[in-house]
Amino acid sequence: MAKRDYYDVLGLSKSASSSEVKKAYRKLALKYHPDKNPDDASAEDKFKEAAEAYEVLSDETKKQQYDRFGHSGMKGAAGGGHHMNMEDIFSQFGDIFGGGGGGFGGFGGGGGGGSRRRRMKGSDLRIKVKLTLEEIAKGAKKKIKVTKLIQASGVEHSDCGQCQGTGQVTRVTNTILGAMQTASTCPSCGGTGYSITSKPTGTDSNGMKREDEVVTIDIPAGVEDGIQLVMRGQGNGAPIDGVAGDLLIIVEELDHDEFQRNGKNLHHDLYISFIDAALGASAEIPLLSSKAKIKIEPGTQSGKLIRLRGKGLPSVDSYGNGDLLVNINVWIPKTLSKEEHKALENLRESTNFKPELDHNERGFFEKVRDLFS
Repeated sequence: MAKRDYYDVLGLSKSASSSEVKKAYRKLALKYHPDKNPDDASAEDKFKEAAEAYEVLSDETKKQQYDRFGHSGMKGAAGGGHHMNMEDIFSQFGDIFGGGGGGFGGFGGGGGGGSRRRRMKGSDLRIKVKLTLEEIAKGAKKKIKVTKLIQASGVEHSDCGQCQGTGQVTRVTNTILGAMQTASTCPSCGGTGYSITSKPTGTDSNGMKREDEVVTIDIPAGVEDGIQLVMRGQGNGAPIDGVAGDLLIIVEELDHDEFQRNGKNLHHDLYISFIDAALGASAEIPLLSSKAKIKIEPGTQSGKLIRLRGKGLPSVDSYGNGDLLVNINVWIPKTLSKEEHKALENLRESTNFKPELDHNERGFFEKVRDLFS
């Protein structure tokens, strides 16, 4: 089933501010929260859908990527086939409701009772992937070796002695209005509710170690230079059953010998002799995956643009292919033999070889403008 537009899910326009996104999500989360809708699968689906939309639209980088490429540009991120579970939602979006942890206002936090343990999240990793135009045209699978933090085996832990595993410490202050009780994150365990009791050698204070892992990255066709793809849960791990961070993949487009890119369109410079330009000819031009023949009409002028529809790059949002624009350049030889010089000299005074300005002939920039409009 196709995903709904995230803005439609939250009932917002694309110009919505971050505070409006937050407010809309809070409203839907309260409405469809499982504690208010027990055994209601439809409400749970809407709760998850709202959380997924909020996760993308509240993150400026993901929001820009979604605004530009839609769900296709979110492959590996929340919108690209990732199914959020309830624990993910409670751990990542609890701050929306001022709870600072798993609890949602007056709700129980998804079965957490009175506990306010904070599930730790690993840090994100960033890598750069270089792609050729041929790979961009078809999409690519890349296997990349990533060094990341993981939880070592053999780590043992117990409930934090200061907060007794709740992740929070409570203080009671006497005021003129009576006793005031406040809760804050436990300074000893950082809100996790755990403390490490035993860990293998070669690990850090949380029992984490560095290890190489080969990650397969599925890159959609049509991506552009500088776009950032997100693979959720492929970043650094977190201790004690925490949530792994994300792997951020920045695309770097390699220069091509034959083409220059302009969005979905490709440009190619074709050089022909002035004889072919005058008499007409056929020419073979390269495509990204094959070759094509085009016809050079007699009297073709330098700067003429020939458009091959659909021979450009695919759109990452699946809205069709761009075009290949062939720019004709008439090549003039720099040196001539005596015979060639004499032959051309005899033609110098011919009226057909005298330039005539055609006021109906558009300039180069006008042609480009018309092609793109």
